[in-house]
Amino acid sequence: MTVEVGGGRQPAQVAGSAGSPPGAVLDVPGQRGLPDGSDCGDPGGDAVTIARRPEVERSRWHARFAPGAAALGIYLAISVTLWWGAWSTHPTSTTTCGCGDAARYLWFLEWPAYALTHGHSVLYSTWLYHPSGLNLLNDTSVLAFGVVLAPVTWLFGPVASLNVASTLIPALSALSMFWLLRRWVSWAPAAFVGGLLYGFSPYIVNGVAAGWLNTMLAVPPLIVACLDELCVRRRYRPAAVGAVLGGLITLEFFISTEQLAITFVTAAIGLVALGLYAVAFHRDELVHRAYRIVVGFGVAGGVAVALLAYPLWFTFAGPAHLSGLVWPSVAPGYYGTTLAEFFRLTTRAEVAQTTGLLHRYGGYQGIALHQSEYLGIALVMVLIAGVVLWRRDRRLWLFATVGVASMALCLAPFRWVNGFWVPWRVLGRIPVLQNILPVRFASMTYLATAVMLGIIVDHARASTLRWARRSNAADRSDSADRADRAAARRPGPRLVAALVAAAVAVVAIGPIASTYADRLPLVMEPVVLPEWFATVGPHLPPGQVVLTYPAALGGIQASMAYQAVDGMSFALVGGDGPTGVPQRAGAQRPGLTVLAGTTFSLDPATAFLPASVAQVRRALTGWGTTLVVIPDQPGLPAYDKGNNTAYAVALMTATLGAAPSYRARAWTWAVGERPSGPLTITPDAFRSCVGTANFPVGPPQTVPDCVLTASTGGRAG
Repeated sequence: MTVEVGGGRQPAQVAGSAGSPPGAVLDVPGQRGLPDGSDCGDPGGDAVTIARRPEVERSRWHARFAPGAAALGIYLAISVTLWWGAWSTHPTSTTTCGCGDAARYLWFLEWPAYALTHGHSVLYSTWLYHPSGLNLLNDTSVLAFGVVLAPVTWLFGPVASLNVASTLIPALSALSMFWLLRRWVSWAPAAFVGGLLYGFSPYIVNGVAAGWLNTMLAVPPLIVACLDELCVRRRYRPAAVGAVLGGLITLEFFISTEQLAITFVTAAIGLVALGLYAVAFHRDELVHRAYRIVVGFGVAGGVAVALLAYPLWFTFAGPAHLSGLVWPSVAPGYYGTTLAEFFRLTTRAEVAQTTGLLHRYGGYQGIALHQSEYLGIALVMVLIAGVVLWRRDRRLWLFATVGVASMALCLAPFRWVNGFWVPWRVLGRIPVLQNILPVRFASMTYLATAVMLGIIVDHARASTLRWARRSNAADRSDSADRADRAAARRPGPRLVAALVAAAVAVVAIGPIASTYADRLPLVMEPVVLPEWFATVGPHLPPGQVVLTYPAALGGIQASMAYQAVDGMSFALVGGDGPTGVPQRAGAQRPGLTVLAGTTFSLDPATAFLPASVAQVRRALTGWGTTLVVIPDQPGLPAYDKGNNTAYAVALMTATLGAAPSYRARAWTWAVGERPSGPLTITPDAFRSCVGTANFPVGPPQTVPDCVLTASTGGRAG
């Protein structure tokens, strides 16, 4: 019995053969056989005896592990090059930015290290969003990184841990894809190319540039390998494979619950496609394999449920858990893309606009990178050509189906032509799944394209090698002199085949690589702390709850980096994530709205209302604030400054009814249990005080004194 795979007919396993279950109609050859059917050296007969010799064992070990070690070395070298700006300077204090989402991930790396040494829960913290706290499993907390890298954080701080994680993410993701492809290709460089595309795709590189550790994609290829083992290859016991699969599901849960859901949806699509194929063409074989598949999935589910029972309860019912839409003000499916974004690069004007916003409000401080979902026309054309040329390879069809489906799942219904149906019209109504950002299905698009590219490059080499060998055989049938002259002029068949395969790889990934040409290595910045947080903050007495400016309430997140670098010396008001959206602020919502506007998008000429004072005061009381800190320090980056420092100082003076003290280039108010009542001041008087003397830095306290003097003499409330 034979099966058609990769353009050739391969011997199928025979029922009752040693070590193999009967039937193999779905089997796909791996690294043991070339696509052209030639043998890769599967030991048999006397070779078993020979293999016992130490030198042969060493040779086999080298052949098995050396390609992976070499690939990992190259991947790491590329990743270090990306991050060279940190590693070549001060990796304990320099990274892409101590702002924006990078600041949040600094916090997520610091908290587990702090919690483990202070007896706190790694799943819950009141050091953010005080006093209700943060359920870390409801946020992008990457607990797997935080716990594993805790020793690095203890020794060198969270900035070093962020640099280590960001450097490892592309390399480990690429290595994982390399390992998956080595199951299916015979030429290690083909697997290397697939790993390179996957690990250093715009999706991952853009993610680590923004500080998003949840773009780690090393686990999905391993999950695919387990599914392949259960449904196709059948080399290991299903219970063992299921146990590994359950462990991988658990690991991905603690890296990114969103990515786990994305992987689950995409895997379901692939399994349905594979199942339909089996029902149509190999129904008997599917029935035969059903027991193995059921056992494997049953064990995987059992292991995952056992390991995740408490974390799942904590996610959906634990303290400070979120329910419904994670971002209540954003419609499901909004953060999607259009089909054109897969093929066109962002324009210079779009790049300039994005760069300006990131530099001002917190984000990657270099030139903004192009969109994460970019594939390019060249890569897609290579994939289409590969499917056509090697259309008998069912793996290409399977992953083409998965790739097209994942692209469709990236499309946002709000950015699509009216009347066209997209999957998010359904997914947007399914609880839990509705919280996925559609554009992040691009991670699975890159997984599918990387697998296809690796297989196509391997096919290109094998086909060229067969052609070259046939050409040599034809030459040998000619006269000896003519054959010798032809051989002298022609490169070796293996070299020709390798060059053709390399050309295919360059055509496919060259345009993507060129988008980084003027933007690498990534730009790194020192993590800047205002002087007060660098000198006073680490030495505060226990129990301090700090409201800082800019507050972590209105889109600027730098204060989370201050807290993380200071070793969690104080609790912080706010946190600027889904837990802190105004809809979840309760009675403090009016005050949060005022402070968010003060931080992010305030117009001092029209913003102040007398009611703002009372609203902010109620919020400060509800949050249990003990200290208000407004840095007033020239030279700080834009993302470390609020929209209008003078306005913030005036507002806090009126709210707390007292002048601040000035220390370490920051205005501070100690909020006692019974602070003075808020002042009553007219909007005109308030605006006049804010504009006084252009707010000179430090004493004299021009603005606070003006507010105290301009108040109408009464105190509100």
